[in-house]
Amino acid sequence: MKKVETRQIVPTDIPYSYDVLESNVWALKGTYPFIEVGSAGSSVLGKILYYVRLGYGPKQVFYNGAHHALEWITSPLLMKFVENYAAAYAVGGSIKGYSIPYIWDQASIFIVPMVNPDGVDLVINGLSTDNPFYQDLLRWNNTGLPFSEVWEANIRGVDLNLNYPAGWEEAKALETQFGVTGPAPTGYGGPAPLSEPESSAMVDFTRRHDFRLVIAYHSQGRVIYWRFQNLAPPESLQIAQQFANISGYAVSEPGLAEAYAGYKDWFIQEYRRPGFTIEVGSGKNPLPISQLPGIYEENEEIMLLAPLL
Repeated sequence: MKKVETRQIVPTDIPYSYDVLESNVWALKGTYPFIEVGSAGSSVLGKILYYVRLGYGPKQVFYNGAHHALEWITSPLLMKFVENYAAAYAVGGSIKGYSIPYIWDQASIFIVPMVNPDGVDLVINGLSTDNPFYQDLLRWNNTGLPFSEVWEANIRGVDLNLNYPAGWEEAKALETQFGVTGPAPTGYGGPAPLSEPESSAMVDFTRRHDFRLVIAYHSQGRVIYWRFQNLAPPESLQIAQQFANISGYAVSEPGLAEAYAGYKDWFIQEYRRPGFTIEVGSGKNPLPISQLPGIYEENEEIMLLAPLL
């Protein structure tokens, strides 16, 4: 089995804005025409929520990243996996002892690397005066700190990972406890579940498929969350422990602020199948891009193993 040496399309040393993502998506498609690229929906500002499909097999899994704007490092994490996986398939190679042609035939890996492109661009590029929400955003960011240090939400000030119909009412009841009264840099779950096109797109995309397992990538903490209101199947804990063993991450219980209304919560509630939130890296968001190589090394085998489970 050939050991794979990849050419580098996906950068691992620069801020990963939507423009970089879009350029990388099409460069990878041009280099590896056997991958499937499409749209899972659009953001508030009309940016395409790109998905990539790797493989033709019947077992389907789904990975997504950057629900939270400050956590944009999860987008190049997923895109670097796309690149390495496609490069290995192109030469019939393996990664970490996993035969990529074998997984390709057994499973289909779907990836949405950037769920919140409007928020990511706000964090990386700053607030432009031609943004239709310019005045609103100035008002909503009442922290006294720049968007690049505090903004987790989408461009309408909604925390997308609190916008799913899975304990949404419970999450809403906690908002005042955390001092949130409306659109904000973080912690506002929106006026109703799935009020935002990005979260609605993830639900629609999921319903159009038959995902055996999902992973929502976030940062930071090097922990794996697997539970939601005792609805997860028993195998979820076993899988979480397998992921922990190969990554060095801890299996953990979410805190009060993360206990409801997230994507993995909705998936577990809806399908009673394994769903995971994986918090990569250590420190304060946004994590420095210098952490990406280590984060990738910790998570690559998780993404290779998941479609085989």
